[in-house]
Amino acid sequence: MSEQNSYIIDLSRLPIGTHVFDIQLDDEFFKSLEKTEILGGKVAAKMTLNLREEDYSLGIAVRGTVFVACDRCLDPMPLEIDDEQEDIQSDMDNSQLDLQWLAYEITSINIPIVHSHQAGECNKQMELLLHDHLCAEPEPEDN
Repeated sequence: MSEQNSYIIDLSRLPIGTHVFDIQLDDEFFKSLEKTEILGGKVAAKMTLNLREEDYSLGIAVRGTVFVACDRCLDPMPLEIDDEQEDIQSDMDNSQLDLQWLAYEITSINIPIVHSHQAGECNKQMELLLHDHLCAEPEPEDN
């Protein structure tokens, strides 16, 4: 069994009760995904599964740092991730949970739509190129 498959939990094989899982998302995991805006990082996820006879709830806490491309200069920039999602309720129709993927989804929804370095922290060469290509509004003519 590969390490990634070890995060797929078969609910039908677990005893009823509370189960805690600690999962790490690292550079290797993020690089294995196709078409993700996350370039790398290290995120720790603690997942608490409360399995009952007919349903379950899942609490997920994610904390760490991911790297994404800056929208202005395209250089990697760090983003801190710190979120808790409580009681994701479901029925037992789906007997398997991919905990690693769920941790990734909670991480990815914490990335803001616009992400850019603070003023003055972007790649200086790219800032110069952007400035050279900005469309300036024409100056009003004096009559």
